[in-house]
Formats: sequence, structure tokens, C-alpha cells
Amino acid sequence: MPTVYFGKKDEPSFDLELSSEMIAIRTRSRRSIRGVGPVSTPLSSELSDATLVVSYPDFGVEVYRVPTGGSNVRSLNERKNALRASTDVQFVGSVLVDPLNQEPVLYTENLFIKFVDDADSDTVLRNASLTVKKKVSYAVNAYFVAAAENTGLKIFDIAVELLKRDDVEYCHPELIRPVARKGIFSQQWHLKKTTIDGMLIDAHANVEMAHATTQGEGTIIAIIDDGVDIDHPEFSGTGKVIAPRDVSLGTNDPRPKDDGPYPDDHGTACAGVACGNGTHGASGVAPKARLIPIRLPSSLGSQQEAEAFEWAADNGADVISCSWGPSDGKWWDLNDPLHTRLVRLPASTKCAIDYAVEKGRGGKGCVVLFAAGNGNESVEYDGYASYSKVIAIAACNDRNTCSVYSDFGKAIWCAFPSSDFAHSPFNHPVPFTPGIWTTDRIGRHGYNDGNLDAGDADGNYTNSFGGTSSSCPGAAGIAALVLSVNPDMKWHEVKELLKRACDKIDPQGGSYDGSGHSLKYGHGRLNAAAAVNLATTTSNWLEPFLSVSMEA
Repeated sequence: MPTVYFGKKDEPSFDLELSSEMIAIRTRSRRSIRGVGPVSTPLSSELSDATLVVSYPDFGVEVYRVPTGGSNVRSLNERKNALRASTDVQFVGSVLVDPLNQEPVLYTENLFIKFVDDADSDTVLRNASLTVKKKVSYAVNAYFVAAAENTGLKIFDIAVELLKRDDVEYCHPELIRPVARKGIFSQQWHLKKTTIDGMLIDAHANVEMAHATTQGEGTIIAIIDDGVDIDHPEFSGTGKVIAPRDVSLGTNDPRPKDDGPYPDDHGTACAGVACGNGTHGASGVAPKARLIPIRLPSSLGSQQEAEAFEWAADNGADVISCSWGPSDGKWWDLNDPLHTRLVRLPASTKCAIDYAVEKGRGGKGCVVLFAAGNGNESVEYDGYASYSKVIAIAACNDRNTCSVYSDFGKAIWCAFPSSDFAHSPFNHPVPFTPGIWTTDRIGRHGYNDGNLDAGDADGNYTNSFGGTSSSCPGAAGIAALVLSVNPDMKWHEVKELLKRACDKIDPQGGSYDGSGHSLKYGHGRLNAAAAVNLATTTSNWLEPFLSVSMEA
């Protein structure tokens, strides 16, 4: 059972186990072993009775579950040997899984290793027969290295042995999990008081009033997600999109690729919530902010994940919005064991976030926000959203209460309006609206394939985006409004400001404690106008906060 340390040697580790029914395949052509469309490959018969569990198109890897037992069922080893005979098959191997839910965890023969700052790394790496693939620039004396081909599971032993050294601070294999986009699939009631279908909806984040002062001029928001349709009219205009990147493919084209089992629709909607122009049909919270679209498709924990934060910081991002993270438990099933599965933040990603927070914006630090999650579970089990240097955003609804799926916990910093669902077992009422109105991929792609009931017959907008996926870029837009009027603020000052700019909605259900914090809403629902006002009057509140912070 391989053991992994995402933290330092004296911090907790976690174990993985080998699956007895899954097989991982990587092709040299990066095409599915089953072929494309109606044309099957000669080897597809080896998996004709198998089920595709997950694919990682950016790595060219597919994971299949095959039947086990029975006299006519071929064993895993027999299938592996047959598949290895193909010249297009680069790797066939066993699959590691999370012991709690049997979710596959892909490992590569690569390591992230960070030495103490003044250590001699060259000798250690040479003696361990490791090849430097990249010296990372987001951490001091840190490397992304490769072991010899066919090292296989021994990569875990190598990592543990290296971590025992006094001159090694972090060392772990590159582990990749399926990523969960934090969306749950009107008009813009989240921005202002709005009448929809004859009903007045008053559950907004007071954005329209903030726009009287600023619309985000001079700021840059990075959206790290599954791709952004940068051809959408709401992202048009000279200088709107800057430094676009696909960190998985290593190109400057962040557009959705649809090269996996699920379409890349999510990032376009998130970008629209944050900073859509608002000139054609949907305004973002910060419509005059510029956009860095960074495509990071379905891999959680990859080296590319870390590089996404580095790219954002190096290219001038003020705010970084991340509406993704570990997969959630079923929000309606309180007994789902996934609710208490701990997914830690890899050291590689942690170092990259630290780099953005410490080096971004000329040393003032990027403001990094994460969607809290949609599992109706504690955010503390999510190592990404609960990390102390990010801001975790929960979801509240059009009734001024908590969305039924929204995660909760001490790490929740604040809430922003989003979608909701009725659920009679929880006595949770029907929402007034389908969700959040925002940009969708142009035409028949995306959440809206041209259905007027979805808000737009042309399919360029959707009225039902939601989840904490929508809340996170909404809060990111408010952070951009703040920095637009006060660009000198440091990241932790913005975090403190957002805390002070919240409305204490649902005072009875929110159960705010003596410090004004609620496990459901954090410090409350964000108020954009209040945030902008605080940003223009920092001398009234910021100096005492800094004094307390320094004393602490």
C-alpha cells in the first residue's frame, strides 16, 4: 500500500491501495484505445466488456473497470500482456485508488521535490538517478523530476526515502485525481434587485451600486478552469483578454477543446460571472476588468495545476478564481462516506499558491479564491479551499438563505448569490429562479443548446449556472472592484476587507458566533458597494487591523 506525504516529513501522510478490477492505459497517439466514433481499434476487443471510469486527455490516459471472476473472464494480467503488444500503447498498468471510495488516483513516474534553500540538490538528484524536467520558479530550490521509465510503483518508495533526508523539505509523486468543477447545473438578480416573472427578487450582492464608483478598471482576473470561449462577444474588445494559456497543452489557446468525456463548458460561465463586458447580454461583477483565461482540464494535483498559478502571477493577475477542487459527496445523502474523505493540497500546488500570494502584484500578492464545494459537507476536508492563504466562497440563494448543496465550516470566509434546489427531506423550498444568468459557449455548445427556456434562443447565454462555481468568480469580481479603487492593498488586507463588507443574512439559520462568523456563510453575504466604500476609506479601519495582525 503506497504511502504519500503531501506535506513535510512530520506532517500526516495518506495511503493508496491497488485496485483489483481497474486497468490504466496510455497510448502514444493520445487516442482512445477503443478508437474514435464507429471505428474500433484492433485491441478494442480486450476491453469490449470493460467500462470507462475516467479519462485524462491531457495525459493520454484512460482507466477502465473490467469484470473479475468467472471461467470466461480474462484476468487483468492477460489483458495487460495483450495490450502491451500494440506499438501505440506506451503504458499499461495497475491503478491506485482512494481506499475510502475507490476513486482512481493516477500516478506518474515524476516527483515534485523541494530542498531546503541552501542544499546541494544536484548531488542528491544524481545519486537517486532522477532527471530534472523543470526547475520550478515558484519555489526556492525546487524541481519537477523524472525517474527512469518503468520505475512504476517504486516511485513512492523513492519519494519516501528522499523525504527522510534533512536537506529535503517536500517530496511527493505527481498524483492526478478526477477534478470536480464546482457547478450544479433571471436575469441578473445576483447583481441588483430584479423582477423575474413578476416576482421581485431582493437577494443580491449590491453590485449595481458599486458600479457607480468602479467597474473594475485597471484590474486583471485570472480564471483557472476547463477553458474559456474567448470568441464570445462579452470578452471582446482591445486588451480584454491578455496572456491566454492552456497549461495542459502548453499553448496560448485557452478555448474549450471537448477532448474528454465531458464538454468544457464550465470556464466560460465562470469568466462571465467575474468579468463579462455586459455590452450584449450579461455583465460580470467587474465588467471592465481584464481577463487571463487559463485552461486546466480534468486533472487534480498535476504539475500543470501548479504552473497555472505561476502563469497567472507572472502575467499580472490581481485576482485568481478557482471553481474546482476534489469531488464532493452527494449533498442529499448525509451518509455518503465521501463527506469525510480528506483530500490534501499537494506541496507542488501549495508552493505555487504561495508564490502567487507572496510574489504576485509586485509583492502585494494575488488574491486567490476557491469555490467551497457542493457536497453539503465540511470544507475542512478540502485541502484546496481550506488552505489559509486562499478565500473560500460559499453559496447563498435567491431567498437570502444557504443553498442546499453549499459546503460549510470554519474556513468559509463569505458567501455570494448562486443557484439552489428544492429538497423536501430537508424542508428546503423551491427557489424562485433557475440560477445565475451568465455567458455560455457560443451557439449550440455549452449548457444552453439554443433553448429559449434556458434564457437565450441563440445559445450564447444560460440562466441556470450555479453552485459555488458561480459564487467564487462573483466574489473574485468584488475583489477586483476593491483593487480598482485601491491598488495598493495587499492580499491579506483585501481578505480582511471582504470580511468587513458582508451582510449578516439569515441571522437565525446562520448561527453567527461571537466573532460574527457563521459555518454556513462565513462572515455573511458579500456587499460590493460596502467593499468599494471600505477600500476608499482604509485609514479608518485598516491600521488597527494591521496592529492586531502584527501583535498576533
